[in-house]
Amino acid sequence: MGSGDITRTVFLDSGEQRLELQKYQLKVVQGPDMGVSKVFETRRLQIGSSPDNDMILEDPAVSRFHVEIEVSGAGYLLKDLGSKNGTTVSGLRVKEVFLESGLSFKIGKTVIQFDLLEDVAEVRFSGKDRFGNMLGKSLAMREIFSLLERVASTDYTVLVEGESGTGKELVAEAVHQHSPRAKGPFIVVDCSAIPRDLIESELFGHLKGAFTGATTTRKGAFEAARGGTLFLDELGELPLDLQPKLLRALENKEIKPVGGNATIKTDVRIVAATNRNLIHEVREGNFREDLYYRFAVIKVALPPLRDRTEDVGLLVEHFLKIANRQAGGRDVDISYKTMEKLKKHAWPGNVRELKNFIERAVLLAAGDSIETKFLNTGQLKKPEEALKSTEASAAALAESAIDEDLPFKEAKNRIIEEFEHSYWASLLERTGGNVSKAARIAGVHRKSVEYILKKLDLTREDIGV
Repeated sequence: MGSGDITRTVFLDSGEQRLELQKYQLKVVQGPDMGVSKVFETRRLQIGSSPDNDMILEDPAVSRFHVEIEVSGAGYLLKDLGSKNGTTVSGLRVKEVFLESGLSFKIGKTVIQFDLLEDVAEVRFSGKDRFGNMLGKSLAMREIFSLLERVASTDYTVLVEGESGTGKELVAEAVHQHSPRAKGPFIVVDCSAIPRDLIESELFGHLKGAFTGATTTRKGAFEAARGGTLFLDELGELPLDLQPKLLRALENKEIKPVGGNATIKTDVRIVAATNRNLIHEVREGNFREDLYYRFAVIKVALPPLRDRTEDVGLLVEHFLKIANRQAGGRDVDISYKTMEKLKKHAWPGNVRELKNFIERAVLLAAGDSIETKFLNTGQLKKPEEALKSTEASAAALAESAIDEDLPFKEAKNRIIEEFEHSYWASLLERTGGNVSKAARIAGVHRKSVEYILKKLDLTREDIGV
């Protein structure tokens, strides 16, 4: 890179695209987090009070997801994410602004200084718009495809993070299909769907008579996946007392079936997925730090569909072809106006929700074009709507989830989210917004309550105290 360049885009003969950028430092120079400093080399990052941000701030005046910085060939673009208190640069409120080294911006009561460093980082983008069964032409997805193209041929452990419906299992399947283990088995274990007292047997197997009901010797997932790939879905749900055994299995590449004394050598490639913030779970003592770093050799963070709207058109066309074929060879199409509405929809259920919508719309279409009347725009209530709603019940939510063809796990998560919001809103209203008192009543550590409130985006204004 030249002395005056801060980013440079290079097109390679393979069709791959490479973005060279200077590493950059963000330093809090004013506010509750004064002195906090982090160096980044990523193409995109978010700043806010939620634990899911790349830079987390304790400033109560900062929104959950306040701003993001996105690096492109044009430079370092700071974008406000619809925050409550806005973003200002040199006293002017801005929606978007390109950052220069030494420039400071203010969010809430926090002032952050942006500085470019001498070191150069490289971000690669695949020249293809698919990897396995995943589709995407956005930079975010092509960056992921490039990483997976390089990682698939190795035996490195991969940890996939992302919201429900973003396609975490598709990543695992694609990694398996593009690996030397492709002819071997692909075994899936959903850690959230197995009873706590059976999950050790499910993973490691058991001998006959090992426990009540063990009438035969049974192989576990590690043995069943020998020579192939083992996909551990919802890793964050794994019981704490089982985590040391899983860690030993990964480190020693051997397992011990329940009820047995002899160890069995393993030969598997591990891919795991979670919709939890595992780093936060580590800090809360719910997930072992050594196990986390054993899994996070290669991390893949799948973006929600709302953050890659340029992929909606590609996905719609793909799902339309499949839905038309499944509906007996129909030729239902989509208008420009309808497509634009779909691009603006929030898609809380992500790609899975979009797929279900297209299938339903094609099946129910009266003419030759799908209609947005089949789009449920109220699938996830906003916090203020949830606070006002007193009629919603678990039964009603379950019926709604069934009508939307949601998988059990996603439907359960939605009902839990509704309950958590109502529970904490009511409890904080009763305690006058006193978090410590609410924590004592709930029997939860105060720090955990603070994290829950950030996750739910509950503020004193929301509960009227």
